[in-house]
Amino acid sequence: MQTKQLGNSKLQITAVGYGAWAIGGSGWQFAWGAQSDEDSIAAIHRALTLGVNWIDTAAIYGVGHSEEVVGRAVKSWSGVKPYIFTKCGLVADAQGNVSRDLDGASIRREVENSLRRLGVEAIDLYQIHWPPEPDSPKLEEGWSTLADLKKEGKVRWIGVSNFDVKQLRRAKAIAPITSLQPPYSLVHRGVEEDILPYCLREGIGVIVYSPMASGLLTGAMTAERAAKLPKDDWRRSDPEFNEPRLSHNLALVERLKDIAKRHGRSPGEVAIAWTLRNPAVTGAIVGARNARQADGVMRAGDLRLNDKEVSEIEEWFEESAA
Repeated sequence: MQTKQLGNSKLQITAVGYGAWAIGGSGWQFAWGAQSDEDSIAAIHRALTLGVNWIDTAAIYGVGHSEEVVGRAVKSWSGVKPYIFTKCGLVADAQGNVSRDLDGASIRREVENSLRRLGVEAIDLYQIHWPPEPDSPKLEEGWSTLADLKKEGKVRWIGVSNFDVKQLRRAKAIAPITSLQPPYSLVHRGVEEDILPYCLREGIGVIVYSPMASGLLTGAMTAERAAKLPKDDWRRSDPEFNEPRLSHNLALVERLKDIAKRHGRSPGEVAIAWTLRNPAVTGAIVGARNARQADGVMRAGDLRLNDKEVSEIEEWFEESAA
């Protein structure tokens, strides 16, 4: 796979990275349901075999379990070791309910635990997972702590996730931002107006998450499957997986299928390629829960949509809004 420089870093990343949210398993607020660790490791190894060179996880995924699985997968991988990206700032109580904590002492506990679970000496990209409440000085405290961890060599580069432009500016006044990780897909396009243009102007790398809208745009989701999602799968209560939005989203998938057939690809790959065509986007985080799923989406980085195909997708939005 071709690579691009991530923001101000020395990291050259592939267009697609492996996303480890779902492999955290059950037992916390934003779980995707039960998950086999063996399937997860097989999915990671398959992604690496296909040329992916970075893995994105977070301490909160499975309350540490995702990082443990990533650590096991990387340790047992005989090829070139991938870059490891993880996040801090979300903590869970005994019931798995999540809250935000950007206290410096809390972040320092998190980074030590992440280093241990991942089995690495330094984290390649360490990110604030979510900003605090608007105007909270905890943003400055948290970002200053990440800047200190970089100076100490515990992390190599630092970034943020889910920040808006105002928050990016506040962080940038303290220390340079390597990257932003926002949600971006055909279903969630809110970052197009000001966040992506700002990052492009400022040289901030962008690695988008949920480019397939958490499985909605893969081609495998149906109304029947959405209705049968496990109770411990957070998507069960997400408006995009329920009517009236579900029918609208599945109709979009039919348009993606038409384009996918021309390339011999999956609709999920088309959805990923659509995000990558934005000049502000450096890479896309793509999840897979087993090796078969990895085969179906991890090659999306080399799929190029032409102007006509992008126009077809935009025309569908105009028609559906009429």
